[in-house]
Amino acid sequence: MPLFITQGRYTRDAIKGMVVSPEDRSAAVSRLLAKVGGKLMGYYVTFGDYDFLVIAEAPGETQMAAVLLAAASGGGVTDLKTSLALTSVEAKGAMAAASDLTPSFRSAGGV
Repeated sequence: MPLFITQGRYTRDAIKGMVVSPEDRSAAVSRLLAKVGGKLMGYYVTFGDYDFLVIAEAPGETQMAAVLLAAASGGGVTDLKTSLALTSVEAKGAMAAASDLTPSFRSAGGV
């Protein structure tokens, strides 16, 4: 299953609510992913530009997009940034495939 890494920020109202009533958001994220056949691999609260980082598996881009849209529609998160990630084994396979393709590709402006 494809692996996705998502970073985001909580809204001010979400932070106020979690301070008043602390909660572990990983359970809610896990349930949401499970509804599309996905799995939460890791959920972290982070310092810096983003407030949280989620590592998740989902059957595909459409299912992950649905999860992100559902999460964003609640108004508690903003500035979501998601990347598709490859394992090192998958990356090695992509490099091997690229090695086979490279001889047949002419770069832009190349002769």
